[in-house]
Amino acid sequence: MNTNTAAQNTLDRRLQERLLLDRRVEGDRLVLADATLLAALDGSRPLTAGERAALQASPLTTRRLRQRAIERRQQHAGAAQAGPAASPAAGWRGSQGRLRAASSGQVEALRTDDGWFTLHLLPQGEGWRAILQLAADAPFAPALLAARAALRVRDGAGRTILEGRLDADGECEAAWPFADAPAAHLQAADAAFSVEAVDTTGPLAG
Repeated sequence: MNTNTAAQNTLDRRLQERLLLDRRVEGDRLVLADATLLAALDGSRPLTAGERAALQASPLTTRRLRQRAIERRQQHAGAAQAGPAASPAAGWRGSQGRLRAASSGQVEALRTDDGWFTLHLLPQGEGWRAILQLAADAPFAPALLAARAALRVRDGAGRTILEGRLDADGECEAAWPFADAPAAHLQAADAAFSVEAVDTTGPLAG
């Protein structure tokens, strides 16, 4: 009974965390400095009631706190975890996703089938901007983030949508490189996309 209750509590916490992390709030911004978040994580200065309320109201700050927690755990893991830096994506063989039918003819975000990456497609001026976001709970996320891994997103025809290195927030982005809008382009490219690691010895865009 106790085991079942603990498992249910863990599931509830994960669901609540996922809801918080996936939320989007118009005009959201970072409401707490990194120093404040790090102090809360290491216990040197707990958040005040006002800071906790601000954190709960800001999904962007919540995601930043989650990312700082991941980085802190990795730092504590030491050299044993940092060892396979030459192959940060060990065990990960790439991720694939498909375009879902949309009656509006537009698409704002696509998630890979494994749930580890989201490709956001946002209007920008007369074009679009593509933003690849790594899920914070992906099993290989700490290693990819520590290595500032180079990733590439391809359409179903093998053409590059974006290529770049992950930033500290687990994202990389670039202008949409094609003339057609994302939905139309992807539909013509087998309605598919993929994310892969890039072996590189030189600088990348992004």
